[in-house]
Amino acid sequence: MDKLPPRPVPATTPRKSATFDDYSLSEIRRAAATGLYDIRGGGAKRRVPHFDDLLFLGASISRYPLEGYREKCATNVTLGTRFAKKPIELAIPITIAGMSFGSLSAQAKEALGRGASALGTSTTTGDGGMTPEERGHSNLLVYQLLPSRYGMNPNDLRQADAIEVVVGQGAKPGGGGMLLGQKISARVAEMRTLPEGIDQRSACRHPDWTGPDDLEIKLHELRELTDWEKPIYVKVGASRPYYDTALAVKAGADVVVLDGMQGGTAATQEVFIEHVGIPLLAAIRPAVQALQDLGLHRKVQLVVSGGIRNGADVAKALALGADAVSIGTAALAALGDNDPALEEEYRALGTTAGAYDDWHEGRDPAGITTQDPGLAARLDPVAAGRRLANYLAVLTLEAQTIARACGKSHVLNLEPEDLVALTVEAAAMAQVPLAGTQWIPGKSGF
Repeated sequence: MDKLPPRPVPATTPRKSATFDDYSLSEIRRAAATGLYDIRGGGAKRRVPHFDDLLFLGASISRYPLEGYREKCATNVTLGTRFAKKPIELAIPITIAGMSFGSLSAQAKEALGRGASALGTSTTTGDGGMTPEERGHSNLLVYQLLPSRYGMNPNDLRQADAIEVVVGQGAKPGGGGMLLGQKISARVAEMRTLPEGIDQRSACRHPDWTGPDDLEIKLHELRELTDWEKPIYVKVGASRPYYDTALAVKAGADVVVLDGMQGGTAATQEVFIEHVGIPLLAAIRPAVQALQDLGLHRKVQLVVSGGIRNGADVAKALALGADAVSIGTAALAALGDNDPALEEEYRALGTTAGAYDDWHEGRDPAGITTQDPGLAARLDPVAAGRRLANYLAVLTLEAQTIARACGKSHVLNLEPEDLVALTVEAAAMAQVPLAGTQWIPGKSGF
């Protein structure tokens, strides 16, 4: 009797490690070949709990919605009411975050000012000082005082509408930034009192204070310098938001700016961007709790940033207790950064639109994160400012739409009660119930 041929063994599909994935292996090979850590811009690319894990409870019978075409829903916000003689009056609860001239082109800074001013909101200088383009096209301009003190002078401080003392940034709390030599043009070098073409690293802490008591003295100096007119913000990267907020308030801040780890940066070590700090979703509620414990919620305003993309994100941040939000990466995208229309040029740089984060190299085809005169000239600040204004208008309309659906006549009337979470993690971080239950992890026994 003939034997049957052996049955073929099916080939198994090769399985790659979830821990040692393709990117991790490529980083190991790159580090082994160069002996250098990776520097990049942008924000965290890892998946972390975010506003997408929250949903609003729209009005029905138990809540009465507002009619969008008949009943108003206000969006105005006032920042700096605690001590400043001249608080900042914003038409919308969305501001432009600090991004420096040096990191960005002069055209980009002008465009940010144009777009923000068209919607009645503020923009922020960033490290390296104030440019005439920025001041000239920003109706409301916040001047950042950073540890480096690059470009800082009392005259510009007095010209600003508010001052933001930067203690930390969400992408790199506890660390300083970088600006490589190819972006230290003659103009940037002059403004920062640096040698042209030489790499610059910003300090990670302020040189003249080391704690909250010294910070209180510094804030008082700034108030005296500006005749107590300007609101003083204190910006912190999200890591210990309860204590940092409380200490900023006790030092005398009018406004606390809280930046989550999804916030972008011009350049720093990738290990910082991906592994230091906490998500904005986890940071807002402790900061609000600190303000409430001090009896100063809504009296000291809270501005939050780090991964804000759409009107739903804005509305959720306000519902969790913030007074306003700040956008950076999204604003650059609105100007035209990472536009797929430039895909061919991004590929020539070894990347792709949407993944381009080598802003520190100064070769941005969109003319935004560069000091190359030819590339920067590609950006029309008038047209780019108009795009930003359109985007800000849409964010505001979306936030209003949600607020009306929740029965609110002002976007700041949104509250945690209007939210539920889709995951246990988001419920715990935002301190709102898990959808379909009354259970807030760590808060109730349901």
